Amino acid sequence: MATWTRDALQKLIASRMAGYKFIVVANREPFIHRYQGDRIEVLRPASGMVTALDPIMHASGGTWVAHGSGTADRDTVDANDRLQVPPDDPAYTLRRVWLTKRQEAGYYYGVANSGLWPLCHVTFTPPVFRPEDWQTYREVNRIYADAVLEEAGNDPSFVFIQDYHFCLLPRMLKEANSNLIIAHFWHIPWPNREVFRAFPYKEELLHGLLGNDLLGFHIRYHCQNFLDTVDRTIEARVDTDRFQVTRLGQTTTVQDFPISIDFKEHDEASRADAVTEAMDRWRRRLGRSARIVGVGIERLDYTKGIPQRLRAIDYLLQTRPEYRGRFVFLQVAAPSRSHIPEYQRLESEVEALVDEINFRWSESGWQPVLFLKEHHGQTDLMAIHRLAHFCIVSSLHDGMNLVAKEFVACRTDEDGVLILSQFTGSARELDDALQVNPFAIEEMASAMASAIEMPAEERQRRMRRMREHLARHNVFRWGGKVLSELLKFDFSESG
Repeated sequence: MATWTRDALQKLIASRMAGYKFIVVANREPFIHRYQGDRIEVLRPASGMVTALDPIMHASGGTWVAHGSGTADRDTVDANDRLQVPPDDPAYTLRRVWLTKRQEAGYYYGVANSGLWPLCHVTFTPPVFRPEDWQTYREVNRIYADAVLEEAGNDPSFVFIQDYHFCLLPRMLKEANSNLIIAHFWHIPWPNREVFRAFPYKEELLHGLLGNDLLGFHIRYHCQNFLDTVDRTIEARVDTDRFQVTRLGQTTTVQDFPISIDFKEHDEASRADAVTEAMDRWRRRLGRSARIVGVGIERLDYTKGIPQRLRAIDYLLQTRPEYRGRFVFLQVAAPSRSHIPEYQRLESEVEALVDEINFRWSESGWQPVLFLKEHHGQTDLMAIHRLAHFCIVSSLHDGMNLVAKEFVACRTDEDGVLILSQFTGSARELDDALQVNPFAIEEMASAMASAIEMPAEERQRRMRRMREHLARHNVFRWGGKVLSELLKFDFSESG
């Protein structure tokens, strides 16, 4: 199988998409402008989605439509709310839309992240559905629709929508302009039909999603869940052999596209001198007693299984006293969605667990857990990955989880062990990881002990195979597969 590269993806776009507009729609923007005193600084958000779409946008010279959330965003666009990005080497257009605090609260913090996020992740966190939030969600989807229609004009255009923030957008676009071919990638799991029944506005949401020509998920299981949900919820013809749904004359193809990372870029960047220097700084910060280092890196989110992981560390120290005084676990958790009560409760729970574990097991000059509730740049994260004896990804449910893939890509020494929740999309690909049930504390503690004691030959054999897989199944393959499928549609038939 030929390996997809950045050049191959760019050639596909140049040869097959020339003359067409390409518009990406996402809640998150690829560049944020904010004030630092009187100075404006440009931030690149840490986002797997942004990283995955970057080569497509560079090659297509398209337009990215997103919420302008930075404090200086309004002061850096032109009269049409556009600017060229990246700032140092402009390659495509960023079109910003503006939301009020009320709209952001109802659409983003309300329906999207208090409703759909917990509904789609099996973490036993009850979703919250408020009628006023659904009204705002509709309102915001219409704001985005107006922006996309303005950008497309009368030209044949490909529109690539990202995630669960825009379930109503595809139908709005298709009804307004049939000269659009619309794809939508759902970055989180799709629940089974019994779970989805709880959503109060399910018929309207599904009707919106079935305005797409192409709907993508990470894994085939989520595609099957979606088809089953549609079949039991609304009037539509579901073809389970072709993975297609037809409603009101519009046919939507449903397909799995496992997202990935730029393996080559991660491999090369992790070898840089700056990463080596950062490793030395982290060694000093962890202290001499950190002869065995475990790491966890993610957003502070209840889907990531951080409390379960900490309880497993507590159980490990209880049952394996030989690790006391030698083992340090570094938990990096970037603050996330702190306006939502469930996230506030999670933060308090994690801090209490860390205090409890450190109080119970600390000895002179050593404590087992270092919890850092802060954002870190790529250099620091790569250094942490390279230092670790093992990295644990214990998500209770995850569409893919790119942290697992980033850890593997950083291990240029072909060493280290990945402990991976069986409830992640990544577990379908990285079967040389130690796969665990994140709800099983004893099982996770046992996996940590196995990772610590695993012979070097086995560590290297497992890591080598995972790295070979990611080198082939990279982000350019994801982009190439999505666009190749999108190019099968005919503008004359898309309406």
